[in-house]
Amino acid sequence: MKLSTRTRYGTRAVLDLAMHHGEGPIFVKDIARRQGISKKYLDHIITALKAAGLVKSFRGAHGGYILAKDPASIKLSDVVQALEGPLTPVDCVDDPSMCPRSPYCVTIEVWADVKRAIFEVLNSLTLQDLVERQGRKGMGYGI
Repeated sequence: MKLSTRTRYGTRAVLDLAMHHGEGPIFVKDIARRQGISKKYLDHIITALKAAGLVKSFRGAHGGYILAKDPASIKLSDVVQALEGPLTPVDCVDDPSMCPRSPYCVTIEVWADVKRAIFEVLNSLTLQDLVERQGRKGMGYGI
């Protein structure tokens, strides 16, 4: 299983916002520059994060984006699901009726375990946790 570039960049973008939490709205161009992400591509990602209620936008000369909530209350699972969709490795885990083999399929149990494990890890981490981890590693990555 591989996460998309959209999710990797989106996670870096919200981490950037979390690192600057409380400083006021941040321009997408500044996040893009610090993170080495195309502004045009980041605009699309930020739109999805806004639609998911994870970031807020402000217009005008002092506009930009901020996190919609405190970094300690935004789970990494929220970010990944906003950008990837469901964390299910195979569709039949969420909808067993789509496969006639589901009632006696052993692998569906494995895929359900994989889904559960991924969700547990992502749900156990907040943006604040990532800010703290970043602090221990040093600023790095232009943040």
